[in-house]
Amino acid sequence: MLLLSSNIRRRWLTCPCRLARPCRHELRNLDPFLLLDEFTVYKPAGFPDHPHRGFETVTYMLEGAFTHQDFAGHKGTIKTGDVQWMTAGRGIVHSEMPAGDGVHKGLQLWINLSSKDKMIEPRYQELESKDISRGESEDGGVEARVIAGEALGAASPVYTRTPTMYVDFTMRPGSRLHQPVPEGWNAFVYVVDGEGVFGRETATAHYCLVLGPGDGVSVWNRSTRPLRFVLVAGQPLGEPVVQHGPFVMNSRAQIQKAMEDYYYGKNGFERAGQWSSSA
Repeated sequence: MLLLSSNIRRRWLTCPCRLARPCRHELRNLDPFLLLDEFTVYKPAGFPDHPHRGFETVTYMLEGAFTHQDFAGHKGTIKTGDVQWMTAGRGIVHSEMPAGDGVHKGLQLWINLSSKDKMIEPRYQELESKDISRGESEDGGVEARVIAGEALGAASPVYTRTPTMYVDFTMRPGSRLHQPVPEGWNAFVYVVDGEGVFGRETATAHYCLVLGPGDGVSVWNRSTRPLRFVLVAGQPLGEPVVQHGPFVMNSRAQIQKAMEDYYYGKNGFERAGQWSSSA
């Protein structure tokens, strides 16, 4: 299970315009998204050994660095601006810990997997900051770092089993943007820094906006400071969602099976009992 220490500060956005409107706590799941976690971590805290099954985690470092290792021998460090797209599939036990002293900040997005993909083999896609596709508006007022999908003429190499768009936008004062979003997809905006007008809503840092039906989102930075926000959109799966901590399946019976598999070390968790991280 995820373990928290007193020096971890987190914002959990369980409801991740279009016509924009503020996120509300009752929007439990915005299919296919399960959670957006903004974390700020200082040593010795972090996220020690814990399992996952049935979904994907996307970790995007805003500041500092995290070292990841799992029971299959995968190990690496993602630094400021880097992305790790982890498909847990049938089972992963891993740790995510600060790679050094100081502050470590990032966003972690949980994306559901369809029933046909929940028991696939785990997979990683990792992009260093320099390898993330970048786009720019014609007037140079808007820059995009494309983690998944396409924006401003740039396309990400990341393969998304659940069709997803994930873009980090930076807008200069006075600039405007209209970003298309595929019809029928659910989408939200999370403001990282600054202040902007999204549709008819004004949002500031650490504010989440759900996007309504339409062909895209219109944004205006009418402030005197740069605006930075992430736009996340995905094709709904339309399947039942049953979640128990780090396990996300389609039924309670499948959740019970996941817990048994983890406890008894089988069906993807064979190495769980013999492994512990070196962090």
